[in-house]
Amino acid sequence: MPPAFVHRITKYDPADRDEHGSYRGAEEAVSDHGPVEAAYLEAISAFAEAAGIDRLEIREPSIAGPVHLGAQSAVQGHGLGGLFPADLAGYHDGAEVSLTVALELIRVMLREQGAWCRLEAGDVFAVHVGWDQYVYVGSNLPCTDAMARTRELGLFPEPLAASPYTAEPEVTKAADESFWASVRAELAARQGLLLEENPIVNATRWHRLTTENLNAVRASLGPRALLTVWPDLQPDVGAVLTALPSEWHIQFVWETKDGTIKDAVVDETEHQELAALVTNARAARALPLYADERSPLLQAVLPDSDGVLRARW
Repeated sequence: MPPAFVHRITKYDPADRDEHGSYRGAEEAVSDHGPVEAAYLEAISAFAEAAGIDRLEIREPSIAGPVHLGAQSAVQGHGLGGLFPADLAGYHDGAEVSLTVALELIRVMLREQGAWCRLEAGDVFAVHVGWDQYVYVGSNLPCTDAMARTRELGLFPEPLAASPYTAEPEVTKAADESFWASVRAELAARQGLLLEENPIVNATRWHRLTTENLNAVRASLGPRALLTVWPDLQPDVGAVLTALPSEWHIQFVWETKDGTIKDAVVDETEHQELAALVTNARAARALPLYADERSPLLQAVLPDSDGVLRARW
């Protein structure tokens, strides 16, 4: 269950909201990278201290995708440099971090640098950042002293029934032994498959599966990753390009000469550039982008080592 007491913390004075609750004051909807940002972090720290929390779990982590909707530009490394290695090891659903690291993640989100996640401690405490410098903190305690400290910092804590960003999981099937048996059956019928691994939202690793490498690939998958199985890449890359319709917006996946699998989101205006990019490709496939057009062979999420599915995809 989510925490019982939820507060929206902002720099926006409620007196400057209209009858619909929209802010009409002079505060800009971006971080100042300075004292106001620091006040947000100190306020969140006060709520965590009141709840007795010094470690938090990363939930639903993401990085910036092809389209970044923030008011501020995403940065190289998604703002995670110095917090996690370049390959983002340790930044995954279920990873536990100190309150210090959690506050730095909040800073990254306030600055809209590219990374986003929820930070939770079971049903005791939760914090996440919404649009326009809105922060939502939930606790199993009223945290009246933390509310008072937040006001002292010049911010406005407002009680809510619930955060508008309550988690709503969509994929509920676990990548259990039944799932892997289905993968093996598909491999036996098709001789090869393409596996899309998403350990983080907007971060994709591709694998060409065979009966020989299946166990090795399985052992290399990231914690709680979303796994999507597609038909294998096609060796006739020219035929894949020719088969594209007159209007398209797709995810094009190809294998380079050295065996690396890459992908790009492209549309019909970039046909020549795409053709040049994949001139020496070994194999390729065009995948639909839109959810209502995507029909993978199989899809599931890796459970934890105890067999329980905890990731919320």
